[in-house]
Amino acid sequence: RLLQFLFLLLHLKQLFNGAEADLVTSLPGLSETPTFQHYSGYLQAGSGKYFHYWFVESQNNPSTDPFILWLNGGPGCSSLEGMLSENGPFHLHDDATVYLNPYSWNLVANVLYLESPAGVGFSYSTTGNYSTSDPQVAEDNYNALLDFFNKFPSFASNNFYIFAESYGGVYGPSLAQYIISNSANINLKGVGVGNGMTNYALNDQSLIYFGYYHGLFSESLWNQMNQACCSGGSCNFYSNSDSNCMNAIEAAIPGVPMCINGTAMYEWLNNPEVRSALHIPTSVQSWELCSHTVGTLYQRTYTDMTSFYQSLLQKNLQLLVYNGDVDMACNFLGAKWFVDSLNLQALTQYGPWYFEDQIAGYVQQYKNLTLLTVKGAGHMVPEYKPGPALQLLKNYLANSY
Repeated sequence: RLLQFLFLLLHLKQLFNGAEADLVTSLPGLSETPTFQHYSGYLQAGSGKYFHYWFVESQNNPSTDPFILWLNGGPGCSSLEGMLSENGPFHLHDDATVYLNPYSWNLVANVLYLESPAGVGFSYSTTGNYSTSDPQVAEDNYNALLDFFNKFPSFASNNFYIFAESYGGVYGPSLAQYIISNSANINLKGVGVGNGMTNYALNDQSLIYFGYYHGLFSESLWNQMNQACCSGGSCNFYSNSDSNCMNAIEAAIPGVPMCINGTAMYEWLNNPEVRSALHIPTSVQSWELCSHTVGTLYQRTYTDMTSFYQSLLQKNLQLLVYNGDVDMACNFLGAKWFVDSLNLQALTQYGPWYFEDQIAGYVQQYKNLTLLTVKGAGHMVPEYKPGPALQLLKNYLANSY
């Protein structure tokens, strides 16, 4: 009773910190009534930088359930993709009507979707400067988090986890390190990285083997690459300057453009009624899935996340590296090689994990780190395999696979 009373007091405090103005009271296109509260508004991420957020309270017990920050990658892509097509409670039909996702992660946790950095989605900078870098984004995300907990102090003591996808493999661990280094009053417990960019060299090197053993190019092309790219019993498919090698790699992995249908999201989020419901000022730019400007100007600083993982492991945080096993953007083999390079002591054998009595993928646990694959999932695991994705979250939070 005392805990509930204190939570109520903190909830009342939120009303005076701007949270009440961010409460979403209706969503155009949604015919059902959510059983949970959700908020949309802005967080100050730095001087003149305002990051749009959409926060959904847990459908279970918001006061005690874990708190998750979700970040999509790019760099330059919106975390509302995570909300509306992956693990959020609101999903869209092709006609831009809204339905409730039965596998939403807010069934078990409070989830904050943050559009980062400035220029992505509905986030903006008053200076119009959208050039940024890995270290700057970590600092900006940290500032946005502090502003969030100032608005919502009742959630500051909840167990806090960062989940990030794709280029979020850089965002997530670097933000966690920034939190630790700045002694913030944030109850950080762990980081989950889904199909994440962890090491450029290992990702690109492993991709050739992934492609060959999945039958994606011919034996003759494989032999051609081995002739041009390999010597002395080792191969270099990542930084090989031999023109024959580069030509063979280009033939094997031609870089077919991604085929992502974001039409429903684009039309719905740019509907003036939806923007109004989400408290987006009319002066803010139209929503796009990924910002070409941010992606073009972005300075990629961290090409190997090893030092970040080593630091986080020393702090006894619970790390999760999970991959859809048919993704080619950030393939599972590169993630496996990356974890192997950390030289951690394995606590379990590599073996299957289950969803509804079916093999959902494979898992191996190390001290403070779990490596996991999701069978049949591509780059966005919760989109392709929503049920197993929710199960892996439950398993991770319970540390039981």
